[in-house]
Amino acid sequence: MDFEEILSQIGGFGRFQKLLYVWICLPQVFLAFNQLASIFTGATPPHICLSAPPAWRGGPNSTSLLLLLHRGEAQACPDRRNGSNHSCPGGWQYDTSVFSSTVVTEWDLVCDRARTNSVLSSLYMAGLLVGAMGFGYLSDRYGRKPVMLMGLAFQAAFGVGAALAPNLYVYALLRFLVGSGVSATLINAFVLGTEWTGPKRRMLAGLTTDFCFGLGYVLLAPAAYLLRDWRHLQLAISAPCFLFVFYLWVLPRSARWLLANQRTEEAGLLIRRAARLNRQPLQEDLLTQQLLDTVERRRHTLLDLVRTPAMRKQSLIVFYLWFVTILIYYGMSFNISDFGDNLYLGHLLFGLVEVPARTMVLFTVNRSRRLTQAGSLVLGGLACLVLVLVPHSEELTPVRMAIGLVVKFGATASFSVIYIYSAEIFPTVIRQNGIGMGSTWGRLGGVLAPLVHLLKDYHVHTPMILFGLSTLIGSGLTLLLPETANKPLLETIEEVEEGRRPKEADPAMPRPLSCSSGL
Repeated sequence: MDFEEILSQIGGFGRFQKLLYVWICLPQVFLAFNQLASIFTGATPPHICLSAPPAWRGGPNSTSLLLLLHRGEAQACPDRRNGSNHSCPGGWQYDTSVFSSTVVTEWDLVCDRARTNSVLSSLYMAGLLVGAMGFGYLSDRYGRKPVMLMGLAFQAAFGVGAALAPNLYVYALLRFLVGSGVSATLINAFVLGTEWTGPKRRMLAGLTTDFCFGLGYVLLAPAAYLLRDWRHLQLAISAPCFLFVFYLWVLPRSARWLLANQRTEEAGLLIRRAARLNRQPLQEDLLTQQLLDTVERRRHTLLDLVRTPAMRKQSLIVFYLWFVTILIYYGMSFNISDFGDNLYLGHLLFGLVEVPARTMVLFTVNRSRRLTQAGSLVLGGLACLVLVLVPHSEELTPVRMAIGLVVKFGATASFSVIYIYSAEIFPTVIRQNGIGMGSTWGRLGGVLAPLVHLLKDYHVHTPMILFGLSTLIGSGLTLLLPETANKPLLETIEEVEEGRRPKEADPAMPRPLSCSSGL
């Protein structure tokens, strides 16, 4: 089924698609909240062991504790000397001037338990990984809309549950499930929009969702500033997701998916509805013939991503690009403390830099997906390596922040392109499988991102060197992919292997619909 020709008749980005993108964009703000909340809910404030000498504790006054730690008159953790393992039988005293409560202060994830905090972030990212695998399969089997709704339900129910978690283990499990729900929502929202949008507006529509995610990134800082208790913040970013229950009635299904699964009657109703909303004439006899020409095709599996030579080459490169993009994006986002003491300001700046990054993509990606992707990775990778040359000192903190913003700029631009590029690289019959598997590799990068920073214990520059080199390799591999800008979506694997794309219909010249792909 050459769905591009149907879109050319009913309008590739009319009122129907614009309304669809309103529904797709609204959850993006809460997706950003959930993705980045651990920066604040898992923050580690200044602390001191109550088993330390009384002169070190500073009493109940948080300012005294801060001064003692700053002057070097107190140690945050007991000394390792004499076989100490950093245990603190007397408990901990935490500075409460910035955070009234965090996951770290509630369950004492400091000193000998500090790595547990990084593991929590990795467990959430593991939820994204499992969600990308599991929900990607379910989406191709049962459709984009039901799986997206399931993801929103996961965010609401398990997110509220995490805010009420009685212990660390329950909290970790619930955050894992929230991550799987975020993955289901994120992937299916994007694919649903892509499959309803014509090639000329696909890039603009995709970046619209990115801007909404960036809006959530920026809004998280003031929300966390107002809600200093981690449970209150977790509840505030999760409970509103229950309101998305109305999507049961307003969110349309994917006509492409319905046609690919021989549900022609439902697809026809949706296509006619879209034509009415877009106020475009639809030739009923041609549509009816097109639907009748739909024939049954075999079901495709993940193996089809690597079964044939051209598809295998493109799939493996796209998977690596997902991995390295998310590795550097979250590697920077979760490590704001390396660029200054003010966590709220650092997060706000890292969020604001996404605006010019996505705007740059808006002007360049329609010219070339491939060069925009490669250029973004080069910028981020080189900035990582430059950052290695700048010492950690208070005087050079503004310099480190400026370079860090350049890295984040490149990572954000790459993140914006990879969704669009992936949707256009993979044909319709395995598009969700392809994006789901790409996202799976990306989430593996997200799992490793918090853990990579633990390598600083062995050498302070190791994380940035790894980020920089892996990103530059990704830039080179991008040049081996085909250009997809302003071209119709592929429908079959055969088209990938033959290196051809369906001809894009001229919206000004109505033409008979043809069944070029056999669907």
